[in-house]
Amino acid sequence: MKKKWTIRPQGSNWGEFGEDDQCGRMNLITPEIRLQAIQEVITGEIFCLSLPLDKPGGQVLNAHRCAPIFKPVTNAQGHKIFNFALNELDQRLTDVSSDEAVLLYSQYSTQWDSFSHKGSWFDVDGEGQAKKVFYNGWSIVDPHGQGLQGELGAKALSIAKMAEKGVQGRGVMIDLHRHFGDKRVHVNLEMLLSIMAQEKIQVQEGDMVCFHTGLDDLIMQSAPSGPNETIRTACAVLDGEDEGLLNWITQSRLSAIVSDNLAIEASSTLGIRHGLGESGAVLPLHEHCLFKLGVHLGELWYLSELSSWLHQNQRHRFLLTAPPLRLPGAAGSPVTPVATV
Repeated sequence: MKKKWTIRPQGSNWGEFGEDDQCGRMNLITPEIRLQAIQEVITGEIFCLSLPLDKPGGQVLNAHRCAPIFKPVTNAQGHKIFNFALNELDQRLTDVSSDEAVLLYSQYSTQWDSFSHKGSWFDVDGEGQAKKVFYNGWSIVDPHGQGLQGELGAKALSIAKMAEKGVQGRGVMIDLHRHFGDKRVHVNLEMLLSIMAQEKIQVQEGDMVCFHTGLDDLIMQSAPSGPNETIRTACAVLDGEDEGLLNWITQSRLSAIVSDNLAIEASSTLGIRHGLGESGAVLPLHEHCLFKLGVHLGELWYLSELSSWLHQNQRHRFLLTAPPLRLPGAAGSPVTPVATV
């Protein structure tokens, strides 16, 4: 079988976990590290870290993702199975049943990105011909361009591979909102290290690092129809163009990055600082993490309550349990993460 790559991107770790690896730095969450994470549980209290999946509401944050749409399920007689009394079929029966189908955009609300979410145009063969390629040199379609479900569905690197790892380990909270409020700030390495030093925060190998920016509260406080346009430039984002910050992600050996905002970094849908006419990645932190390092990204999480509790209790660490849906082919997944403190 032909090796998937001869040349790997500069700054990547391709091959670190084997030529056929599809799990990236989730491999760093070993049983030993998971046991360490369990030691962070002191009170046994839990926090749900998911927004309601119909949030953020509307399409201000992302024009091509939509809120969940409920669709009816019918039985053989054509009855809609919602608040349906089975005595309509047989008067002796007392059951009342409900069922539904849901059209769910996998990355509308609280989510994980899989490695098939972002790839790059790169010459992995060293023959002067770039092609579409993803983490560890994988293609997500066959040589004819076909996926798992016709034109769709990643044949490699789907979110199901992440689900198989269980996604349970130590979470570390860094509260950017406490330092910057609702102001849009591009947080570079110097700013991040200053916050970590002030609050005595340490990030160790295998940690899942969570950044609270306050955008989750703005989303929760917005109208049911969704937030207004000002949310596009609200709250802190990581500076994906800061090479020092990207190097820190590499050297820290963290396993995943999570935030309560749309893209962790300044997204193209939020008014990125350079245009599509320039060379390189529109989302450099995404490229660095998903494509080069095998670091999963969690977006639009609800971190406010947990962050407040941790601050009040002078803590930064917790047990994080956050498996995505085991959905073969999916490039992302809704998730209902749970923090146990």
